[in-house]
Amino acid sequence: MADEWKGALSAYIQQQNKDEVDFRPSSVPTLVTDLEYLIRRGERKQLLADWYSKRKAVPIRSETRAKLLRETENRKDEVQVDLQLHRTIYYEKGGVTHKEERIDQERLTLQRDDGSWSIIRVDIRVAERHPQTGIPYTAMDADLEIPKSASRPYLNREVLGVVNQSRAKQYNRAEAAAYADRWWNSANPEFQEFAVDCTNYISQSLFAGGAPINYTGKRESGWWYKGYVGGKEAWSYSWSVANSLERYLSSGGLGAKVLERPQQLELGDVIIYDWDGNGAYEHSTIVTAFDAGGMPLVNAHTVSSKHRYWDYRDSYAWTENTVYRFFHLADRF
Repeated sequence: MADEWKGALSAYIQQQNKDEVDFRPSSVPTLVTDLEYLIRRGERKQLLADWYSKRKAVPIRSETRAKLLRETENRKDEVQVDLQLHRTIYYEKGGVTHKEERIDQERLTLQRDDGSWSIIRVDIRVAERHPQTGIPYTAMDADLEIPKSASRPYLNREVLGVVNQSRAKQYNRAEAAAYADRWWNSANPEFQEFAVDCTNYISQSLFAGGAPINYTGKRESGWWYKGYVGGKEAWSYSWSVANSLERYLSSGGLGAKVLERPQQLELGDVIIYDWDGNGAYEHSTIVTAFDAGGMPLVNAHTVSSKHRYWDYRDSYAWTENTVYRFFHLADRF
């Protein structure tokens, strides 16, 4: 039985590879009978065709490594599987071949009818649409208490030791990007990993580049991480929640300035996303490279991504109402 449905699964992955780079109507009969999924896939293929055209980029090929995370036989002729799909997409722009990677997760329900297997349901996890769970918006939207007396982020002497405030610290943008590339598809075991991990990962990358901790001891203020202390979570909301990081940076934390265009960003800068344009920011990324046209490419967690095009129009999370916040961090703190 397993060999039979795994054959259908393999055909499905091959079709997905084709759909990532070839947007023409398929001439091969589909194994998928989930009509909602087919409608979404058709819309996405049209969106991708327009997206590449506007970017003056040409998709070349897609490669996918599938990992079976779980399988459950609901009954004799039906099975449900959870998949992890590591996609590598190659495209050409300005005579340069670019490589983008991301890791998606899907849940498929396969059913056998008259000896043939079909996929009757496709559930695509759109994890970057959800803010960190368990944190009320009152806390996420709290005043993050940037010290008014400081012209740059405050370095807490009790936590970090005596700091010479007269000597500015350089932000090492290359180090921040290198850390993001090192851990793009895994978690640094020295840190807590969150179910929605995008902002925790970004904060680690900024810190690796030399961004100074602003320790207040209050979760609703500052920008800090201490792990678990006495069995309690000890990190600020701004460290782990996109909405709170957006408020922290908007208030001048880390010497950040809001920019108008993505072309103005530099390595190690940050983009934060409000998918629905309702003022609640749900996702964050860090700039780790640039394409041949000088547009930023970003890394992220939750949906692990490396050197992904900054605007996320290829994501099911994106909508026509999506709002971006472009943050340029100070060169010296």
